[in-house]
Amino acid sequence: MTHRILFVCLGNICRSPAAEGVFRIRAPHHTTDSAGTMGWHVGNAPYGPMQKAASARGVDLSDLRARQFTARDFDDFDLIIGMDANNIADIEDRRPRGNTTPVQLLTEFAPQTGADHVPDPYYTRDFDGALDLIEAAVTGLDAHLSR
Repeated sequence: MTHRILFVCLGNICRSPAAEGVFRIRAPHHTTDSAGTMGWHVGNAPYGPMQKAASARGVDLSDLRARQFTARDFDDFDLIIGMDANNIADIEDRRPRGNTTPVQLLTEFAPQTGADHVPDPYYTRDFDGALDLIEAAVTGLDAHLSR
């Protein structure tokens, strides 16, 4: 079964495009996209240091461009995945009345990591640490969707 998955972070230049890039390699039969809750970087490519870290792992993010999350995304996707609790709250604030599209935290799919969110490497500068969490969670997400 094919699913439509949207990954969401704050600016859509680090965590969510990385999650989309990793997931489209691990589970190419699903439809993916990514977005940011804020529109600061709309139209921009993922942040250079994130692209470099992802590329070192064989993940090419160069074709992705930032866009802002909208209420319409609830209709266009089967599952919306946020990177942290603030992202989840911002997503839920835009939920149309009566919509039931599931919204989940990415790290819910990687309980073995003990992480409750994916820290934003734009601020932490830990691009590899963010990618480690993303890779673990994406593996769990793929397994969850395959059940």
